[in-house]
Amino acid sequence: MSYFVTGATGFIGRHLVERLLARDEGEIHVLVRPQSIGRLDALIHRWGGAGRIRPVLGDLSKPLLGLDPEQVAELRGTIDHFFHLAAVYDLTASEAQDRLANVEGTRHAVAVAGVLKAGCLHHASSIAVAGGYRGTFREDMFDEGQPLEHPYHRTKFEAEQIVREERAVPWRVYRPGIVVGHSATGEMDKIDGPYYFFKLIQRLGDTVPSWLPLIAPELGDTNIVPVDYVAAAIDELAHRPGLDGRAFHLVNPHPQRSAEVVNAFAHAAGAPRIAVQLDDELTLGLAGTARSLALRLPGARAVRRAALAQLGIPDEAVDHMALVPVFATEETERALDGSGIEAPELTGYARVLWDWWEANLDPDKFRASRSLANAVNGKTILITGASSGIGRAAAIKLARAGGIPLLVARSADKLEEVRDEIAAFGGSAYVYSADVSDPESIDRLVAQVLSDHPAVDVLVNNAGRSIRRSIALSYDRFHDFERTIQLNYLGAVKLILALLPHMRARKSGHIVNISSIGVQTSPPRFSAYVASKAALDAFTRVVGSETIADRVTFTTIHMPLVRTPMIAPTKLYNSFPTISPEEAADLICDAIRSKPKQINTRLGTFGEVAYALAPKAVDQLLHLAYRVFPDSAAAKGTVGGDEVVSREQLALAHLTRGVHW
Repeated sequence: MSYFVTGATGFIGRHLVERLLARDEGEIHVLVRPQSIGRLDALIHRWGGAGRIRPVLGDLSKPLLGLDPEQVAELRGTIDHFFHLAAVYDLTASEAQDRLANVEGTRHAVAVAGVLKAGCLHHASSIAVAGGYRGTFREDMFDEGQPLEHPYHRTKFEAEQIVREERAVPWRVYRPGIVVGHSATGEMDKIDGPYYFFKLIQRLGDTVPSWLPLIAPELGDTNIVPVDYVAAAIDELAHRPGLDGRAFHLVNPHPQRSAEVVNAFAHAAGAPRIAVQLDDELTLGLAGTARSLALRLPGARAVRRAALAQLGIPDEAVDHMALVPVFATEETERALDGSGIEAPELTGYARVLWDWWEANLDPDKFRASRSLANAVNGKTILITGASSGIGRAAAIKLARAGGIPLLVARSADKLEEVRDEIAAFGGSAYVYSADVSDPESIDRLVAQVLSDHPAVDVLVNNAGRSIRRSIALSYDRFHDFERTIQLNYLGAVKLILALLPHMRARKSGHIVNISSIGVQTSPPRFSAYVASKAALDAFTRVVGSETIADRVTFTTIHMPLVRTPMIAPTKLYNSFPTISPEEAADLICDAIRSKPKQINTRLGTFGEVAYALAPKAVDQLLHLAYRVFPDSAAAKGTVGGDEVVSREQLALAHLTRGVHW
């Protein structure tokens, strides 16, 4: 028994070769390009098949696979099974790429199988050959006039047509569904198919409580199978007699609803699940009408692509997310009867797939190309409020990564201490004493900075003032609102306006605004502070859309409670969960490295969602907090007074400790 395999180093191919090696008989001739020999050697070592794997140098894109005539003569009449697995599966690939690999490559493979007088040609096709066929697509069906709208569908159809019409030897065709990782190990070689949506599920899990029910449209069926099932089925079907001239659907006999698939992975991720699915006809009809109208608007497609790109989802993946046909499996089930090989249910291995993705494929786990050093090395980063707390910690982290912090605060002596600390480990920083609440001081600051440096690459608006005082104690303290808005909002805006022309002219710049979780949760007694931060949020959202073409971007960080001198006067905060200045600085570093529109916490996002769904209920809850947590001694003007934390306060504080800030 001997084999010839194309695509042996591919995802399905390498699992099939493992199955063939397990049969413990015959040589396995593997087509490999010269530049891929190293990859094949690594696989041979993994397989333990050094004595039976025979590399055959060639190229799928060349006539007769580019085989050496002597090799052809040597192999003629010796190959029992010719497996053609090499193909391109990528919805984002061009039609030219698909055609070269899937159509011309198959034509060349079919020709070689004939020249070698192979016992049987085994072709890995796809359920994509059914295209947009409406109804049940049987295994004995092929050309039914089905719509083939995507290049991948067309090229897989043409490839199977070549096998059926141009082969000179017996043939068998295998049509896998959407192939995912190994059901036992989770192993997967790339982000594809349902994996495109894992980042969205992960972000939902990070920001929305898992118990919150979701409402979503039902977008139809899909059909997911693990690679180990596909490889085992091909191996078994190839070696069973009497099956020539037939096609087999390697799919789950029970089509999976898209919402069920999402929920399986959401459960594995600890994310909220879809509880209510809207009516198919209603949602699809409305969505189709809305989509057709929306996409007629100028730039609408670009808007959709930008939104999807934020989550790493190709535009094409959404268009072809749901399957139109349903696939019959009677022939496959009958042929595999007694083998014990059957497609497992996704719920049984979804967590395995998720864990593998999170450990090995999650883009955020591999930031070598997007590391902080790559993002800030040699760049000037102006940080306000840099003399202590968050600003100081951020400056040190950025300097260690090769950035050049421009340290801004009123206290020059404290800034010099930070600069000296940075210089001690070989970093570079510059000190600028300025009052960010004074417009004239900002003008002098910007003039001096632009005189000293050729560019300001990043601005971090970190300086801020917090006031916790109830409205009942604020009737005669209008100045609280004036001085808070002057620093937190007007000072930040003044600095942005001063640097924005410079950044837009250079077509480069990033601005990080330190906002607050309070903007999302509206805690009592913070009317002055929250209003000032909310104003900055609104300003940023508006201006951020105007500067896209100039490549100037904004990130708003809704910062949770941080252990800094700003919260020290309120002793009550000692009972609440906080993050350290270093942890807050990490958020600033993330903002500079990845440039997201916002960085939020789970509690903050929950606060926004809860208020949108039940504002009166949220008001009642906040009023309870207002009654339980009184004004501090500092807010009352009792300087040096001791705050007594009540049993009720401690209880409510304890409840928040389970929240991921």
